[in-house]
Amino acid sequence: MQSRQILWIGIAVIVLLSVAGVLLVTLNSTNPAFDTAVRFANAAGKGDDSLAFPLLSDELQAWVQSNCPDASVSACIQGYIPPEWGGLISAVFRRSAPDGAAWDVEVIATYEKDTGVSGVCSYFRMQPDSSGQWRIHQWAGFVWCGDPSTRNIATNPDTPNRVP
Repeated sequence: MQSRQILWIGIAVIVLLSVAGVLLVTLNSTNPAFDTAVRFANAAGKGDDSLAFPLLSDELQAWVQSNCPDASVSACIQGYIPPEWGGLISAVFRRSAPDGAAWDVEVIATYEKDTGVSGVCSYFRMQPDSSGQWRIHQWAGFVWCGDPSTRNIATNPDTPNRVP
Protein backbone atom coordinates (compact mmCIF):
# COMPACT_ATOMS: atom_id res chain seq x y z
CA MET A 1 0.00 0.00 0.00
CA GLN A 2 2.71 2.47 0.98
CA SER A 3 4.74 1.74 -2.16
CA ARG A 4 1.66 2.61 -4.28
CA GLN A 5 1.37 5.98 -2.55
CA ILE A 6 5.04 6.68 -3.17
CA LEU A 7 4.60 5.70 -6.82
CA TRP A 8 1.61 8.06 -7.23
CA ILE A 9 3.43 10.88 -5.49
CA GLY A 10 6.43 10.32 -7.77
CA ILE A 11 4.23 10.39 -10.86
CA ALA A 12 2.50 13.57 -9.66
CA VAL A 13 5.85 15.28 -9.05
CA ILE A 14 7.08 14.32 -12.53
CA VAL A 15 3.89 15.64 -14.13
CA LEU A 16 4.08 18.91 -12.18
CA LEU A 17 7.74 19.43 -13.11
CA SER A 18 6.96 18.71 -16.76
CA VAL A 19 4.12 21.23 -16.80
CA ALA A 20 6.32 23.83 -15.07
CA GLY A 21 9.06 23.25 -17.65
CA VAL A 22 6.66 23.67 -20.55
CA LEU A 23 5.25 26.85 -19.02
CA LEU A 24 8.73 28.25 -18.42
CA VAL A 25 9.79 27.64 -22.02
CA THR A 26 6.52 29.06 -23.34
CA LEU A 27 6.74 32.20 -21.21
CA ASN A 28 10.41 32.76 -22.03
CA SER A 29 9.93 32.33 -25.75
CA THR A 30 7.17 34.96 -25.82
CA ASN A 31 9.32 37.71 -24.31
CA PRO A 32 9.55 40.52 -26.94
CA ALA A 33 13.36 40.67 -26.66
CA PHE A 34 13.61 36.94 -27.34
CA ASP A 35 11.09 37.11 -30.17
CA THR A 36 13.09 39.90 -31.82
CA ALA A 37 16.30 37.85 -31.66
CA VAL A 38 14.59 34.82 -33.19
CA ARG A 39 12.91 36.90 -35.93
CA PHE A 40 16.27 38.44 -36.77
CA ALA A 41 18.08 35.08 -36.92
CA ASN A 42 15.42 33.63 -39.22
CA ALA A 43 15.19 36.70 -41.46
CA ALA A 44 18.93 37.23 -41.85
CA GLY A 45 19.53 33.50 -42.24
CA LYS A 46 17.02 33.33 -45.07
CA GLY A 47 18.20 36.52 -46.80
CA ASP A 48 15.36 38.86 -45.83
CA ASP A 49 17.19 42.16 -45.22
CA SER A 50 13.93 44.12 -45.25
CA LEU A 51 12.86 42.31 -42.07
CA ALA A 52 16.29 41.80 -40.45
CA PHE A 53 17.91 45.24 -40.87
CA PRO A 54 15.31 47.30 -38.92
CA LEU A 55 15.78 44.98 -35.91
CA LEU A 56 19.32 46.28 -35.45
CA SER A 57 20.27 49.26 -33.28
CA ASP A 58 21.27 52.43 -35.12
CA GLU A 59 24.92 51.76 -34.29
CA LEU A 60 24.76 48.20 -35.60
CA GLN A 61 22.96 49.37 -38.75
CA ALA A 62 25.84 51.77 -39.39
CA TRP A 63 28.34 48.94 -38.80
CA VAL A 64 26.50 46.71 -41.29
CA GLN A 65 26.45 49.46 -43.93
CA SER A 66 30.22 49.93 -43.55
CA ASN A 67 31.34 46.32 -43.14
CA CYS A 68 28.96 43.85 -44.77
CA PRO A 69 29.04 42.95 -48.47
CA ASP A 70 26.59 45.20 -50.34
CA ALA A 71 25.63 46.69 -46.92
CA SER A 72 23.53 43.55 -46.42
CA VAL A 73 23.10 42.13 -42.93
CA SER A 74 22.00 38.85 -44.51
CA ALA A 75 25.24 38.69 -46.50
CA CYS A 76 27.23 39.01 -43.26
CA ILE A 77 25.21 36.38 -41.42
CA GLN A 78 25.06 33.94 -44.32
CA GLY A 79 28.80 34.40 -44.85
CA TYR A 80 29.44 32.77 -41.47
CA ILE A 81 27.69 29.54 -42.49
CA PRO A 82 29.70 26.95 -44.44
CA PRO A 83 27.99 26.08 -47.75
CA GLU A 84 28.06 22.37 -46.88
CA TRP A 85 25.51 22.99 -44.11
CA GLY A 86 22.89 23.96 -46.70
CA GLY A 87 20.17 26.54 -46.11
CA LEU A 88 18.64 27.61 -42.82
CA ILE A 89 15.65 25.51 -41.77
CA SER A 90 14.78 27.51 -38.65
CA ALA A 91 16.14 29.31 -35.62
CA VAL A 92 14.48 29.07 -32.21
CA PHE A 93 14.99 30.50 -28.74
CA ARG A 94 17.57 28.59 -26.71
CA ARG A 95 18.15 30.50 -23.47
CA SER A 96 18.71 33.96 -22.05
CA ALA A 97 20.09 35.92 -19.14
CA PRO A 98 19.07 39.39 -17.99
CA ASP A 99 21.72 42.08 -17.66
CA GLY A 100 20.14 45.20 -16.20
CA ALA A 101 17.63 46.47 -18.77
CA ALA A 102 19.24 44.32 -21.48
CA TRP A 103 19.00 40.62 -22.30
CA ASP A 104 21.71 38.28 -23.52
CA VAL A 105 19.79 35.91 -25.79
CA GLU A 106 20.99 32.69 -27.38
CA VAL A 107 19.31 31.18 -30.40
CA ILE A 108 19.86 27.71 -31.82
CA ALA A 109 19.36 27.05 -35.52
CA THR A 110 19.20 23.99 -37.72
CA TYR A 111 20.43 23.79 -41.29
CA GLU A 112 19.62 21.38 -44.08
CA LYS A 113 22.61 19.06 -43.81
CA ASP A 114 25.88 18.06 -42.18
CA THR A 115 27.21 19.73 -39.02
CA GLY A 116 24.54 22.40 -38.88
CA VAL A 117 21.84 19.83 -38.22
CA SER A 118 23.10 19.26 -34.68
CA GLY A 119 22.64 22.91 -33.79
CA VAL A 120 24.17 26.24 -34.66
CA CYS A 121 24.47 28.65 -31.73
CA SER A 122 24.16 32.42 -32.00
CA TYR A 123 24.19 35.19 -29.43
CA PHE A 124 22.34 38.52 -29.48
CA ARG A 125 22.65 41.45 -27.07
CA MET A 126 19.14 42.88 -26.87
CA GLN A 127 18.38 46.37 -25.57
CA PRO A 128 15.27 48.52 -25.86
CA ASP A 129 15.49 51.69 -27.96
CA SER A 130 13.96 55.03 -26.93
CA SER A 131 10.51 53.88 -28.08
CA GLY A 132 10.74 50.64 -26.10
CA GLN A 133 11.31 48.41 -29.15
CA TRP A 134 13.93 45.71 -28.73
CA ARG A 135 16.97 46.03 -30.97
CA ILE A 136 20.09 43.95 -31.49
CA HIS A 137 23.23 45.73 -30.29
CA GLN A 138 25.71 42.86 -30.72
CA TRP A 139 25.84 39.41 -32.21
CA ALA A 140 28.30 36.53 -32.09
CA GLY A 141 28.53 32.88 -32.94
CA PHE A 142 26.72 31.35 -35.87
CA VAL A 143 28.87 28.30 -35.22
CA TRP A 144 28.21 24.67 -34.36
CA CYS A 145 27.08 24.43 -30.72
CA GLY A 146 29.67 21.71 -30.07
CA ASP A 147 32.47 24.18 -30.78
CA PRO A 148 34.22 25.08 -27.48
CA SER A 149 34.11 28.77 -28.46
CA THR A 150 30.33 28.75 -27.87
CA ARG A 151 30.77 28.23 -24.12
CA ASN A 152 29.65 31.38 -22.29
CA ILE A 153 28.95 32.86 -25.69
CA ALA A 154 27.81 36.23 -24.33
CA THR A 155 31.11 36.97 -22.60
CA ASN A 156 33.61 34.66 -24.29
CA PRO A 157 35.99 36.89 -26.28
CA ASP A 158 37.01 33.87 -28.38
CA THR A 159 33.51 33.35 -29.77
CA PRO A 160 33.81 33.89 -33.52
CA ASN A 161 31.89 36.48 -35.54
CA ARG A 162 31.53 38.92 -32.62
CA VAL A 163 30.10 42.22 -33.87
CA PRO A 164 30.95 44.90 -32.89
